[in-house]
Amino acid sequence: MLKSPLARNGLFLAISALLAPCLVMAQDQATAAASEEPSVLDAIDVKGEYIPQPLLETSEVVSVITSEDLKRSGDSNAADALARVSGLSLVGGKFVYVRGLGERYSAAVLNGSSLPSPEPLQRVVPLDLFPSSIIDSVVVQKTYSARYPGEFGGGIIDLKTVAVPEQPFLSVTLGTGGNSETTFKSGLTYYGSETDILGYDDGTRDMPAALRAAIATGNRVDLGNFSQADLDIIGRSLVNAPLNLLQRDDEVNSDFNAEISGGRKFELDWGNFGVIAVAGFDSKWQTREGKQQEGIVENGAIDVRTDYDFESTQNDVNTNALLGFGAEWGNNEIRWTNLYVHSTTKEARTRAGNDELAGAEVRDDYTEWFERELLNTQLTGKHAFGEYKDLTIEWRAAYAETTRDAPYEKGIRYRLVDGVYLHNASQEQNYTRFSQVEDDVLSAGVDVGYLYATEDRDYQFTAGLAYSDNDRSAVSREFRFLALDGSLPLNFQMQRIDFLLSNPNIGPGLLGLRETTGADGAAAYDANLEVDAFYLQVETAITPELNATAGVRYESATQSVTPIDLFSATLLPTADPLDESYLLPAATVTWNFKEDMQLRFGASKTIARPQFRELAPQQYLDTDLDRVFIGNPYLVDTELLNFDARFEWYFAEGENFTVGAFYKDLKNPVESIVNEAGATIQQTYINAPGASLYGFETELKKYFDSPFTWDVLGDSRLFLAANYTYTQTEVSVDDNDVVFPLAGGGAPRPAAALVRDGSRLQGQSENLANIQFGLEDVNTGSQAILLINHADERISARGRPGQPDLIQDPGTTVDLVLRRGFSAWGQDLSVSFAARNLFGEDYEEFQELGGGRVDINRYDLGTSFSLSITANF
Repeated sequence: MLKSPLARNGLFLAISALLAPCLVMAQDQATAAASEEPSVLDAIDVKGEYIPQPLLETSEVVSVITSEDLKRSGDSNAADALARVSGLSLVGGKFVYVRGLGERYSAAVLNGSSLPSPEPLQRVVPLDLFPSSIIDSVVVQKTYSARYPGEFGGGIIDLKTVAVPEQPFLSVTLGTGGNSETTFKSGLTYYGSETDILGYDDGTRDMPAALRAAIATGNRVDLGNFSQADLDIIGRSLVNAPLNLLQRDDEVNSDFNAEISGGRKFELDWGNFGVIAVAGFDSKWQTREGKQQEGIVENGAIDVRTDYDFESTQNDVNTNALLGFGAEWGNNEIRWTNLYVHSTTKEARTRAGNDELAGAEVRDDYTEWFERELLNTQLTGKHAFGEYKDLTIEWRAAYAETTRDAPYEKGIRYRLVDGVYLHNASQEQNYTRFSQVEDDVLSAGVDVGYLYATEDRDYQFTAGLAYSDNDRSAVSREFRFLALDGSLPLNFQMQRIDFLLSNPNIGPGLLGLRETTGADGAAAYDANLEVDAFYLQVETAITPELNATAGVRYESATQSVTPIDLFSATLLPTADPLDESYLLPAATVTWNFKEDMQLRFGASKTIARPQFRELAPQQYLDTDLDRVFIGNPYLVDTELLNFDARFEWYFAEGENFTVGAFYKDLKNPVESIVNEAGATIQQTYINAPGASLYGFETELKKYFDSPFTWDVLGDSRLFLAANYTYTQTEVSVDDNDVVFPLAGGGAPRPAAALVRDGSRLQGQSENLANIQFGLEDVNTGSQAILLINHADERISARGRPGQPDLIQDPGTTVDLVLRRGFSAWGQDLSVSFAARNLFGEDYEEFQELGGGRVDINRYDLGTSFSLSITANF
């Protein structure tokens, strides 16, 4: 059904008000315009020669990252590069927040097609999966247009992959690097398999046949369905020492990366055919040592209740490949792009300290392996018809599949007694988990454009259809070894983990395997989001200086999350599917009022749907935060009204100054809350009643003549790029507002009990700033760039009732990128050096109240260094 008619009508009125001055101006100039020749939209009489082509082709407020920008910053993936765009901040190294709105409010597409996500907690694809080598450009559109999907809160991030080159090329890169807290220093590890260093398991972590056969029966693996002898066989089949035993590595390896890319275009009788290929491998290590605490509020101040010292060493290994083909003939172009990304995280970690809930000094050891994989194939076409190419058709079809496999996720707790850590397999527990997420998206779309010319002006009409079908399945199974007689003998409790869980100890009188997988749908779910859309849009030059675009999108979607009972065929109760339809209007106006200057205005209505994981009542442990998450099936869609204005001045080639303002009104924004479930701290989700967001952003890019005349600098020039964003958000809660939390089965509860009126939205930093300053030589490609990034404190999660919110402080990071191009042995070579986080900014997440502070998660990030050499053949 259509939602919020009052808000929708108000937006239509706002769009009418936005366009009204333009129509008045058009009437005033009608007489003069009638005598002029009609001109196509691509040839609008723009005042100024320096406005970049991407900004000439759109009326929207956009930011563009070019391949030159990627080289200048030296960022290794799309996520890092986007953190330098005005109004954007990076969270968790993976997800981009646009203008203070979380990743759920920003959509990412690849060449215009939707992407699935391998992350259990997000439907949005993590942007660290996309290495810079496969990216030609990134367009961040901050105002909505009807041709994009309606899920548009903060913005659309459109990743454009490299295309077939005009000239043949072959490039090879080799590199190494390290981190001041990690490389050649002591760290943690576990053996795993012989091929772990490549990011692929050799079969060691495959679920053993005995356990697979037991699961295939559809029964819980415990004494109710299997004999103790059968359970002992299954328990002994689990891999032990290679995956259980934490070890100390005296010297952690250095980082390594390699990449090869090449492409060529062939001129044939019928047209052009081209091919491009990219392949890369990257391995990075990071050791983290720090504090993890939990707090309690007493007498108006927060104090530490649980206090851990922790250490972890993580190896991230990424493999990627892109293979693209292109054909061009006449006014036709077809591209076929295939992308493969494989990302693996291997982590060994431990923490020790006082656990107030357990009432003891404890130690927790973990070994983990997470494989994420993305496969994407996409076919696109562009066709133009007519003498003046006044009819255009663009189409796309794509299939993408992602998986996340986490086999043998291990954890064990020890209690400190008389200076010795003991595990009794009763009060102190252990677990072995196997979990998997599969997510795929089938999508297609077509856009038809027609240029209609009159005596007064031209009109570019566009209509389009879009379809996407996103399916997800997730399952998690958990097993524990329990003391069969209530508690293990003391001499067994003192054994090293691989001795304790060895085959002789699995059997009568000692240890027995039991499945502890959650029931009632807590361990598995299926999810689906199917979207059908149609839009109409018109663009016209009302005057030679004034360009307007208006459109409306109809979008119908059905979203469902179905919990699955793994141990019976019984259908579980769940919330009704979200079945909604929306009309989403949008309008923008661009006024090129003076030489190389223009103003843009925009207004739109958009939506944001809950993510699958936010809806699924399945527990999931986030290893980065050591926090348990569980979804809420009673969430609903968020609706947004968006207003933007921006002034742009392009005073020279590649140089500009912009300043803009924005305002957003949100109905039912999704917020996370932290609560206690027994002895476990959980994070779940609710719809806050409402929120508003407003702010401004400004950006400057400028080149200067270099004051230095040293020969080594060649024809270098100084480069300065700076942007700043100020954002304010406010959650609104009235006395009569209610929320529908997971606790109580979605029964209404006063909103004020869980959400504070006037508080900020989660993830919003009040101030964001970026500065890039240095020397560039356009002839040789040599660069020396200093990069500064700052983000203010932001709320990472709501506190439990009576406690303050959890705050993350990204702080200020300073990077240095050096690149030198030269020729040797008849080849063009370049050497690159990068130093990240030069001043050692720490990671900090904390709670503060009444002069007390609790460090939820704090550790040293260290300073990272990388060195690479590239040969172009």
